[in-house]
This record gives sequence, C-alpha cells and structure tokens, in this order.
Amino acid sequence: MRKNRQRISKQTSNRRAVSNYGADILDSASHKSCAEYIQHGDTSIRQHTISVAYTAVALARKTHLKYDYQAIVRGALLHDYFLYDWHEPHHGLHGYTHASIALHNAAENFAISPIEADVIKKHMWPLNIAPPRYREAMIVTLADKICSTKEVFGKPVRNHQVQEILDEYQ
Repeated sequence: MRKNRQRISKQTSNRRAVSNYGADILDSASHKSCAEYIQHGDTSIRQHTISVAYTAVALARKTHLKYDYQAIVRGALLHDYFLYDWHEPHHGLHGYTHASIALHNAAENFAISPIEADVIKKHMWPLNIAPPRYREAMIVTLADKICSTKEVFGKPVRNHQVQEILDEYQ
C-alpha cells in the first residue's frame, strides 16, 4: 500500500486534489442524491462529505508526511454514503451502524481500495471500537470531527473552494 503514498505538489490546490481524485464519485447520480439528505444543521450529506475531503487534504498537507491522497479523498467522499435520511426514527442506532452501511454501498457502486474501506469503516472511531489502521483513515476521522462540530454549531466549512466543487459537479 505504501507505494501509493505521495506528497501533493505545492501548485495543486486542495480543491483540485478533491476534484481530480474524486471525479467519478462526484459525478455519480448516487452521490449527487446525497444532496437531498441533511447531515448536520442545514448542511447536506453531499456538502459534508466534500467539506471533509477538502479538510482532510488540507490537514494531511500540513503534516508534511506522505499520504495516499486518492484514498483520503475517495474515502472521505464515501464515509457517509449510507443513502437515507438518518433523522427518521427507525434509524435509531445510526451512529453505530452507518459506517458499515456506507462501506457496503460504496463497495457496491465503486472500486475501493483497502485503505478507502478502512477510512469508511473506521471514521466513527472512537464511537465504533476498532481504531483506524491507516494514517489516511485517521486524518479523515479527524477532518470529519472538525466538520461535524462546525456544522452542529452552525458554522459549517463554507469556503469558496468547497463551493466551487459543488458547482462543478452539480
């Protein structure tokens, strides 16, 4: 797995990294349908996953370590790919079950790597007991917590680069 780890050039923006590595997911009708479901506050699941991908790339770049950026972006875009409104009462254990559902849906619709699978399956750590195995999963888990906290408190990640990704892949 380590052979895919690399640094992103300084000329590549975080937005471009998300667009380049996640184009097939962002273009898919099923991921676009995530715009119909609210994640936290008034943020859709689609916007949330794009914000998490963007934030994870930004965090990874700050560490100056080598990462599999494709796995970061794709795992982040699919980490909440459960395809339902979790606010409905019959999804009561959503926090504990949605990562497995998202992984199942992702594997059904996209070719995902073992690192991407770990990102999706483990992003709810420490709520789910098994910790991330790869640093890519840990960076997405951290980005998810940052974005989720901002969304819950009404301050979602709304920058022009995230909006450009949303606009590019409408």
